[in-house]
Amino acid sequence: MGGLFDIPSKEKNIELLESKMNEPNFWDNIEEANKLNKELTLLKKEISTYNTVLNKLSSNKEIAELLELEYNEEFKQELENELNILLEDISKLEIDTLLNGEYDNSDCYLEIHPGAGGTESCDWASMLLRMYQRFCDKNDFKYEIIEEQAGEEAGIKSVTLHIQGPYAYGYLKCERGVHRLVRISPFDSNKRRHTSFASVSVIPEIDQSINIEIKDEDIRIDTYCASGHGGQGVNTTPSAVRITHFPSKIVVTCQNERSQLQNKEQAMKVLKSKLFNLETIKKEQEIAKLKGINTGIDFGSQIRSYVLEPYKMVKDNRSGYETSEADKVLDGDVKPFIESILKMN
Repeated sequence: MGGLFDIPSKEKNIELLESKMNEPNFWDNIEEANKLNKELTLLKKEISTYNTVLNKLSSNKEIAELLELEYNEEFKQELENELNILLEDISKLEIDTLLNGEYDNSDCYLEIHPGAGGTESCDWASMLLRMYQRFCDKNDFKYEIIEEQAGEEAGIKSVTLHIQGPYAYGYLKCERGVHRLVRISPFDSNKRRHTSFASVSVIPEIDQSINIEIKDEDIRIDTYCASGHGGQGVNTTPSAVRITHFPSKIVVTCQNERSQLQNKEQAMKVLKSKLFNLETIKKEQEIAKLKGINTGIDFGSQIRSYVLEPYKMVKDNRSGYETSEADKVLDGDVKPFIESILKMN
């Protein structure tokens, strides 16, 4: 277990971080200070969980030895309960060791876009939005909708969530791709079965100290009045901001803030993160090409199917993990799917 969870390395990192935090000018750069403080808190939490597991292993071993000497039903039940809890703790530690990517501990932006299919796909996109909101609620992630465009009849045409929390990107990066829904359409008077698609993209929120050059002549900034579902007004002044980046053709919109300046700042953060992510993907593709690997870095692959008719099943096409409890998944119980992907890598 010690080899899997490198305690000496983590303890050394804690010492280095604490040393930095004791420097007199540590809080001069608030953003960097908060980042390091967040990293320190996570490391201490991981080591605490590790030590708790070791202590539980030791106490459970003692109970098992007592049972070998003299059988006791009460001790047996206690041991079984403790082992179940221990297995959950070990599983969590295993996931922590897998979330070791460069940006895994970053906050992230999650976007949902319906595929072809009009109202059906827009409604499916809104179902996915609710699923991820419930996932965040259940896993102590904070989120806010920074842009949302309602569908003409139902659902949404697009939505962007800003998600914050420990390993937000590390977990949610597993969700990028195309999600497929099969159900009896609530919009079809003949009650026929329909298939709908929606794409999910996830990018890490980059450290703003990373220099991403955006020339004034390369962008256009438009302002407009934000509107809610059904066209209802959210703000009577043109506070919403849309930024178009011509070289990459990336378009970013932000409308959640009352202030136009705040929306512009948030939109620029998203644009910088998208441009950084775009460059990262290009480099990975170039390296894979040199190695002769056919890389699949894109958002066009169908990753998961959600079947509600004629039976209920959700199946991940990458890991093969599946469950018949489709309603639970759509209510935010996505973690088993995410963990099945992380354990593949």
